[in-house]
Amino acid sequence: MQDRRSVALVAAVVGAATLGAEIAAARLLAPWFGASTIVWANTIATVLVALSGGYYLGGRLADRDPTFAGLCKLVLLGAGLMAAVPFVAGPFLRVSVDALDSVEAGAFVGSLLAVLILIAAPVLVLGCVSPYAVRLSVGALDEAGRVAGRLYAISTLGSLAGVFLSALVLIPFVGTRRTFLVFALALGLAAILGLRQRVALLAPALVALLIALPTGTVKATTDGRVIWEAETEYQYARVVEFDDGERQLELNEGQAVHSVFRPGTYLTGNYWDEPLVLPFAGRATPPRSIAILGSAAGTVARAYGHYFPATRIDAVEIDGELTEVGERLFDFRAPHLETHAADARPWLRATDRRFDVIYVDAYRQPYIPFYLATKEFFRLARERLNPGGMVIVNVGHPEDSNKLEKVLTATMGSVFGHVARDPAQDVNTQLIASENPVTPEILRASIPALPAELRATAGDTAARLAGPLRGGRVYTDDVAPVEWLIDASIVQVAADGER
Repeated sequence: MQDRRSVALVAAVVGAATLGAEIAAARLLAPWFGASTIVWANTIATVLVALSGGYYLGGRLADRDPTFAGLCKLVLLGAGLMAAVPFVAGPFLRVSVDALDSVEAGAFVGSLLAVLILIAAPVLVLGCVSPYAVRLSVGALDEAGRVAGRLYAISTLGSLAGVFLSALVLIPFVGTRRTFLVFALALGLAAILGLRQRVALLAPALVALLIALPTGTVKATTDGRVIWEAETEYQYARVVEFDDGERQLELNEGQAVHSVFRPGTYLTGNYWDEPLVLPFAGRATPPRSIAILGSAAGTVARAYGHYFPATRIDAVEIDGELTEVGERLFDFRAPHLETHAADARPWLRATDRRFDVIYVDAYRQPYIPFYLATKEFFRLARERLNPGGMVIVNVGHPEDSNKLEKVLTATMGSVFGHVARDPAQDVNTQLIASENPVTPEILRASIPALPAELRATAGDTAARLAGPLRGGRVYTDDVAPVEWLIDASIVQVAADGER
């Protein structure tokens, strides 16, 4: 019978690698498909199915070759498959996203297929280890229960260590891709215990070499050059600069632009210009204060500081590295600006400040966080407004789909007396809520007093400004199926386009 301590060590390492890979897999998918409950459900379900298959297969393999060398061969195979994940992830996910974009099938199918292909194979192989380890460690029938219980406890403690090691140490400090390689290296080292041939030593050496390789740009760009990129605590982000000097902050692997900088101007010709003039649809004077929830690299805040230098600006962005790159590369500054690296709703709850305008633009495409789309959130926002203040929400949505807009309209309308809409772009609608009327007439009357560069934008906005759409459901903190709503909208738009 094999030394039980060696078997237990292998079981612990495999447990750590399996759960560590699950955490890293969800992080690997997040920039492409988001980090919604749907993506997490796909990841967890795939891991569980793969483990189940591994348990079944491992039991059969253990009966055929009940040797420690046989167990370690499986571990070495799992190490090789896990080491391959970060190298096939970029090309595969890029093809997957591009294909899904062409039919717009939504995050559910995409994330499921990606997880299946990327992590199911190594997890399946690692799942073989537990029954194999029990088979090797049981010496007599009367100790089977005790031995199995001990091994599963050791494996579970290893899994716990893998979760915290990946989430708190590896992903923040070495990155998602190298997290897979570190666990692959640990598996390779564990496999050496039973494979003492020289060839076995090559596997850990090869994985260690891969760890040292630079990761490079995850997704290349053909329209400009990448001048900055980082895998932040929350996502992969990069800045692309074009020949005319324009810079764009891209998240979601280039699938979404979250900030724009154009040399010599503060206007973008896009939805970022709308919050500069929409407050004048409900008031005659510039806002004395504004909170921007989801400021990214500061496009809106920078423009406010230029056109309304007396306005106090609180720019809230959960990813502090985006604020830092905004200050370096997007001219993110204003006379009365204070930046906050914080999640929007907890920050709004904790602050004792009051605002004339609260602007919400906190998307991780294609989803808005559900807790920023509920009745309780808008009640909190109303409590943080000065009398006559307003909440403006940028509603990103699939083209020709208004389901999310209707839901947010109904939810905001359950808290505020007046709601209006500005369909600024095919995929962006600005919703405005206030206790005071919000009308195009009020905005037109304010145009002569606006800075000259904003008057055309204000005129165009007044021409679009209209009453709210009806028919949406009021979302609450208890029930707010934002992910399902958006995915259903994407699928519906795709289906209509095929007819």
